[in-house]
Amino acid sequence: MMNFRNATRVSGVVAAAAVTVLLIAGCSRGDGGSGETNAPSPGITDTTLSLGISSPLTGATAGPGTCTVAGLYTYLEAKNAAGGFEFGDGKTRKVNLTYLDDAYDPAKAVTNFNTLVDDGIFAYVGALGTPTNAAIMPIANEGQVPQVLLVTGASTFSQDTTANPWTLGLLPTYYTEAHTFGEFLVAAGKPITVAVLSQNDDYGKGYLNGITDAIKGSDVQIVATATYEPTDTTLDSQVTELAASGADVLVSAVSVTPLQVGVLTKAQSLGWLPRIFLPSNTSTPATILAPGNAAAYPGVYTTSLSKVPASPAFASDPDVVAYNAAFALYGAKITTTFTPHCAWSYAEGAILEQAFLGMKEPTRAAFMTALKSIKDFDAPLLLDGITVDTTQANTPAISKLILVKSSGPGYGPAGDF
Repeated sequence: MMNFRNATRVSGVVAAAAVTVLLIAGCSRGDGGSGETNAPSPGITDTTLSLGISSPLTGATAGPGTCTVAGLYTYLEAKNAAGGFEFGDGKTRKVNLTYLDDAYDPAKAVTNFNTLVDDGIFAYVGALGTPTNAAIMPIANEGQVPQVLLVTGASTFSQDTTANPWTLGLLPTYYTEAHTFGEFLVAAGKPITVAVLSQNDDYGKGYLNGITDAIKGSDVQIVATATYEPTDTTLDSQVTELAASGADVLVSAVSVTPLQVGVLTKAQSLGWLPRIFLPSNTSTPATILAPGNAAAYPGVYTTSLSKVPASPAFASDPDVVAYNAAFALYGAKITTTFTPHCAWSYAEGAILEQAFLGMKEPTRAAFMTALKSIKDFDAPLLLDGITVDTTQANTPAISKLILVKSSGPGYGPAGDF
């Protein structure tokens, strides 16, 4: 069921009352010597489980933000319509998702998280954004609320699972993505100069560190760097500064859609046409490449881990067929704009399903144990060779990706530099 904040206060109160009854019943059963000592956690009954997410549904990051919700919502509602999710305790439950708008504001995201927890969610899942999730992480771990499968590549959400056992990232880290870029450049076997534009936080540091480590000892050299704040309204000054270097390559690790488009158009206006490397979260042909006139550049590269449902190359793929049919029924109510986040969060729904199957008890602890026990899972919409493995310490659920190059309306094999 799709839940909006202004429509869920009453249902949240009812849910809270139901949770209270369950907690009392659980304690009674345990005291009665039945052997059942773990009372159900908030947000789960014998027939339902409640999930929550905060995402930028408005503002500059609304495209990826709405897609992050829509893909997950699509998977959950399609499965609910088919009868629900099977759990490891032998019960079948409907899984409901409540989503709130944080406009990519950390303070608002924290408020939303607290609201969702107060309203009785079982777990906080699939949230988009590095600064927003970073603000929530200490609160979630202190309260032992699962904050999992986060749609961000910041290593902070996977690098110390001992300190933050209730947090788990979904995507390959920005370090991994940038390291892949650097390896590709080094493989060219010739001198190449690089300029890097990155966000002034862990997201940006991951990019800069990744490419720096990959090119050590090679003929590839970083000759200029610049940073930006996600609240900036334009990056013209940064692009002008980087263009003065005349670098052969621009790694534009910009996570905000309008800003990324502005980077591409500004560089052209300056007559600087380097090869462009874009992060997977802001590389969509329709929302980035077309408005940014990316065809003006000699090559535009990014990484990929999922199939593109709109691509003719995947038109007959069973996963894509199922996704497109379900999205038309459910996800399209939330957004009609496709970014890779739609596919990523749809795959996330399947990962959650695997965790539910492994839950032997209706508790958050049992859920986390099951979630961190998934290995070599072929989630729908992931590219061949990319699987889910949550058993490795200090790594996100997905850690592999593939380098691709723009080829008109989509992306294809990267080929040689």
